[in-house]
Amino acid sequence: MSVNGVTSGNSVDYNTYTNTSTGTNNAAADVKAEDTSSKNNSGVVYEKSEETKTDSAKKTYKPNTELVAKLKADAEARTAQMRNLVEKMMMQQGTAFGTANNDSMWKFLAGGNFTVDAATKAKAQADIAEDGYWGVNQTSDRILDFAKALSGGDPDKIEDMKNAFIKGFKQATGTWGKDLPSISSKTYDAVMEKFDKWAEESKKTNTVENATESQA
Repeated sequence: MSVNGVTSGNSVDYNTYTNTSTGTNNAAADVKAEDTSSKNNSGVVYEKSEETKTDSAKKTYKPNTELVAKLKADAEARTAQMRNLVEKMMMQQGTAFGTANNDSMWKFLAGGNFTVDAATKAKAQADIAEDGYWGVNQTSDRILDFAKALSGGDPDKIEDMKNAFIKGFKQATGTWGKDLPSISSKTYDAVMEKFDKWAEESKKTNTVENATESQA
């Protein structure tokens, strides 16, 4: 589920914005800041072109570095929280945690050879519920928020962001060691739909702006 590593299992790769969180989504974990107010901050900046008098306002796009930093910090905190929980569970069952990265943790969860106490199970079920933090809705929203913040909302970057997400999903599958749980597949579909919606809305906006300019 999530912002490159958004709970996918390995460390978050924000440079390619790979959604390794999709994998974690599977393990009841995914990372992406859920700040509703920040969703409205696209990072778009309008600057007037001074090339000719006929030029209309020229739109430029800049990454929303503040939101990107917030999302990264939240992802790291959530991943650490998940890691600590799993590490305790593994130790209680006599399993060595292994390497310093998260690979052993995700493979342990993927294996399913462990028991969970009632309280932990209830918390995990709530987190991966449809509207839970690691659920399909919140996870897919966080991934799109990250993509828009990283690209500054530039519609020309939509395909790049989508491809980075696909790459992250594949990496998450590799880390998991087998097909990801169904919740991850549902999250993947939701993310792709939201990318398509973003692209469609951008086309409509561009059409309106061009029509307005031609009438000016």
